Amino acid sequence: MALSVVAIKAAKGRDKPYKLTDSDGLYLLVTPAGGRYWRMNYRHFGKQKTLAFGVWPDTGLAEARHQRDAARKLLARESDPAEQIKLERIAATVAASNSFKAVADEWLTKVEREGRAPATMKKLRWLLDFINQSIGKRPIASICAQELLVMLRKMEGKGRYETAKTLRSTCSQIFRYAIATARAERDVAADLRGALVAPKPVHRAAITTPKETGALLRAINSFEGQSNTKAALNLLAHIFVRPGELRFAEWKDFDFDKAIWTIPAHKTKMRRPHSIPLSRQAIAILESIEHDASYSSHLFPSLRSVAKPMSENTINAALRRMGYAQDEMTGHGFRAMAATLLNEMGLWHPDAIERQLAHCDNNAVRRAYTRGEYWDERVRMMQHWSDHLDFLRDGAKVVQGPFRKAE
Repeated sequence: MALSVVAIKAAKGRDKPYKLTDSDGLYLLVTPAGGRYWRMNYRHFGKQKTLAFGVWPDTGLAEARHQRDAARKLLARESDPAEQIKLERIAATVAASNSFKAVADEWLTKVEREGRAPATMKKLRWLLDFINQSIGKRPIASICAQELLVMLRKMEGKGRYETAKTLRSTCSQIFRYAIATARAERDVAADLRGALVAPKPVHRAAITTPKETGALLRAINSFEGQSNTKAALNLLAHIFVRPGELRFAEWKDFDFDKAIWTIPAHKTKMRRPHSIPLSRQAIAILESIEHDASYSSHLFPSLRSVAKPMSENTINAALRRMGYAQDEMTGHGFRAMAATLLNEMGLWHPDAIERQLAHCDNNAVRRAYTRGEYWDERVRMMQHWSDHLDFLRDGAKVVQGPFRKAE
């Protein structure tokens, strides 16, 4: 007699497990605790086996009968339903590990181990969270270029053209990783080159003329804010490192006897150590900073917490306070200022200037060669640069035409 929902609901636990049979091998196993489990007994090539179809009421009577019928069809073709279920579970597991999100997570772990900065990792995860919402569960090998383009268009629709461009590039790296790990055959993101809106290049505002540079240095000298902020502005002018590198500078990174500041690899954009020759003026600025080793390891500690460096907004806020608008000068602009004026001097090898800016050559052999070749020139250049800044700050008359060194 076939089972009914009424009979299933009325079933109570007994001292021992018992069965409520349905038909064609399907039955409900009732445990002493009152649990009700769908089972089906069958024989395959003379061997007795049992299938599990779920637990009532999560799996209802109709669903249990549907699974039984599917199993019987497999048996009619001399296939083992238990083996088929096992294969389907393996396929589901493989598909899950081959999803875009799974591959992207592996790639994120890889690049983090390679030394990507925490800020970079945070941005990458934010970018991928956006795309994972739509295609994260899809097998990466089945994603087509048009499908990816739809996601990128949504980003463009918000006016974030640069972000969409970065996201396409990031996806391309993930597809290439999937190819390398045998989970995809091609990089569909590469097909989208030229399909997105090209963002207009945004150049960080910077002062790049001798006259304006002198005025800026005088404004820094007259700055009435925090003494550490004033020192940071002056130091940035003389050594033109990236603002983030200055923020995270620690006293232990400086060798005053050799007049060198060595920025560890994990604090640089290129993830390579960068050594900076210190001019007499730069050392004087460093020596003017009140320092207590027991207070903070940072050159410029935060006013709120000595365990943290100054805020990333401190330099730009000081420039605004001095009257320089956002489209006139920024903390990063000190680099453009130095690069422009040093190149205009015509006294220094362009590669020496590039090395001082920590613009590393991608060729490892050439990079090693230029590091040794230009160090002495960089030492002379940095001292000359500081002397030139003093010359401009003190109101020197700017000579038009080719650069002429002040007497």
